[in-house]
Amino acid sequence: MGSYVLSCCSAADLSKEHFIKRDIPYVCFHFTLGTTEYKDDLGESITLEELFRRMVEGEDTKTSQVGVGEYEKFFETYLKEGKDILHVTLSSGISGTYNSACIAGQELQERYPERKIYIVDSLGASSGYGLFMEGLADQRDAGMEIEELYQWAEAHKKNLQHWFFSTDLTFYIRGGRVSKTAGFIGSVMGICPLLNVDHEGRLIPREKVRTKKKVIRRIVELMEQNAQDGLDYSGKCFISQSECMEDAQAVADLIEERFLKLDGKVKIFPIGATIGSHTGPGTVALFFWGKQREN
Repeated sequence: MGSYVLSCCSAADLSKEHFIKRDIPYVCFHFTLGTTEYKDDLGESITLEELFRRMVEGEDTKTSQVGVGEYEKFFETYLKEGKDILHVTLSSGISGTYNSACIAGQELQERYPERKIYIVDSLGASSGYGLFMEGLADQRDAGMEIEELYQWAEAHKKNLQHWFFSTDLTFYIRGGRVSKTAGFIGSVMGICPLLNVDHEGRLIPREKVRTKKKVIRRIVELMEQNAQDGLDYSGKCFISQSECMEDAQAVADLIEERFLKLDGKVKIFPIGATIGSHTGPGTVALFFWGKQREN
């Protein structure tokens, strides 16, 4: 659409169909499961169900970001078509991919001086990053030109609220995000850690909530406190989940019950391989537009 391309990385955790519908091309991260490397191509190379099953069975996972060369190849496809590029990356707080995209953009700018290449650090992850892309696509489709859209992205990216909870601490312990002692105690007591993404795009533990039922209520309370216009919030709301659809649906139902002015139904997407390789199964993440993140 138009004279420029709005693109992102596969870690924005939307479905392939949704990316196509919104005309948002994406470049794929990579992950290794056991001894085999796969593309994080939204479950095409290997299903997410198989990924999580094998993780639970003990296979190790490791993720790798998009390299400079991959970005160059991806960007050049559109530059050769005479199109400018606005590319949004996964948060620099959890990945180095923003730097790689910037290097690729600078190198290509020298070869295509007549073209415009903008790189934005989303400071977001999973379907929160995806909801940010949704907002950008809405502005693009309303006629916003690339320079103005870049400015809009920089001005609004910290307004995308990200809240997560997990009912399974196994992979947080394995990845060192939770100590073994704290993880053992938490598992015995039924504690579900509640986290969010801060103003620098880092995943930060915020609360320890005992029992799944309470953490589901608590994450919706936090939406009431932080959403734009509170219970009168009229924007879109996305949820992502890793093999715990029932919990995600419980959150969505509660939100639709309380927020009567939502823009459509809450959309639920699977947590993809890049983020899921670190969370494992049992994580629910909630995303909405709200107060600017300041810490």
